[in-house]
Amino acid sequence: MPSLKGKSIIITGGASGIGRASALLAAIHGANVTIADVDDRPGQALAEEIVTLGGNARYVHTDVSDELQVRALVDTAMDLYGRLDGAFNNAGVPPVGVPLAEITSAQFRHMIAVNLTAVFYCMKYEILAMSKGGGGAITNTSSSAAATMLANMADYGAAKYGVVGLTKAGAIDYAAKGIRVNAILPGAISTPMLLNTEKRHPGMRDFLVSEQPIGRLGEPQEVAAVAIFLLSDAASLMTGAAVSVDGGYTV
Repeated sequence: MPSLKGKSIIITGGASGIGRASALLAAIHGANVTIADVDDRPGQALAEEIVTLGGNARYVHTDVSDELQVRALVDTAMDLYGRLDGAFNNAGVPPVGVPLAEITSAQFRHMIAVNLTAVFYCMKYEILAMSKGGGGAITNTSSSAAATMLANMADYGAAKYGVVGLTKAGAIDYAAKGIRVNAILPGAISTPMLLNTEKRHPGMRDFLVSEQPIGRLGEPQEVAAVAIFLLSDAASLMTGAAVSVDGGYTV
């Protein structure tokens, strides 16, 4: 893993799961990390853990579906570290888990607000900040649901397809300005989100394991390694890519 020493990196959804693993990995490799989440206690604890380990991190309470809070998050990172070099837009909510016609309008709006519109807000203000520093890199969390669709995931799939679209649009609009934008498409990963889904839909975990040719769930740190790689200079030729990290599921 190339050094991220001195780079200013924002990670949303950073209090748990893939976001937490990514914040730790970025800090280990020298980044100054701004952790964003709505779950304050674990978010603050993570920032303190990174500082204890000798890294640099700050937690910022952020509801990414609120444009003003996203703008404030980016402003805070700029104030703290003087620049923004990278961002991992990872915050999200799980699918409702019912057929399309049973999803309420309120549930669908919430899904789009958190899993798609929020990515637009993040990209918008991150790109504006990166433009002041001569460039940067963005990684967006999409999903294997953007490459293939399971039943009862219309809300989630629609949002995650949209994230890939935003990724490609950002990549083509800003490639010449030194800003790279890529997406990762995780499969079934052992995160608190998946464990909570298992409580509502018993048997889901075993089903997802059976669908991944690798024969197991992925671990957050396995996805984090790809997300952070895409933010590093080692991925300097990659932009507009949608990278599957799913144990062969979409194959």
